[in-house]
Amino acid sequence: MVSEKVIVVNEQGMHMRPAGVLAKAVKEYPECEVTLNANGKSVKATSPMQIMSACMKKGCEVEIICNGTDEQVVLDKVVSMFEEGFGE
Repeated sequence: MVSEKVIVVNEQGMHMRPAGVLAKAVKEYPECEVTLNANGKSVKATSPMQIMSACMKKGCEVEIICNGTDEQVVLDKVVSMFEEGFGE
């Protein structure tokens, strides 16, 4: 298991588009479970609706936890996506 904390940099936070982009990327690694902890909630990163339910707005701290095959690769990819604001 590996984890890292990031800050949401998107102006609009984790709305439907970035949540969908994240879920799609994580689903490319079915042997690795990715969980996001934010605002007192723990959600699976494979579900855009769960991601949005955590109400991650700009400036929110998010802990990304990856457990399974290629966990470090997946963590690095997800961290990079958050740092780049999901292309927004």
